[in-house]
Amino acid sequence: MTLTIKVPSIACEVCGNTITKAIQSQQSDAQVAVDVTTKTVKVDTAASMEQIKAIITEAGHTPE
Repeated sequence: MTLTIKVPSIACEVCGNTITKAIQSQQSDAQVAVDVTTKTVKVDTAASMEQIKAIITEAGHTPE
C-alpha cells in the first residue's frame, strides 16, 4: 500500500535522505520517495501508517 505523509520539518535533501534511510533500515522492502518542495513522504510498504510515522519520529522529524 502507498502511504503519503506530510512532514513539515523536511528542510532539505539531507532531511529526505535521513528519513529514507530510517524507513528502509526497518522496512527493507519499502519504496520511499521524499519531495522536499511539498514536504511529503510517499512510502510503498506493507507497514501501517502508525509504524511509518513512528520511524519518521525516531529519525527526528514530526509527521502530521
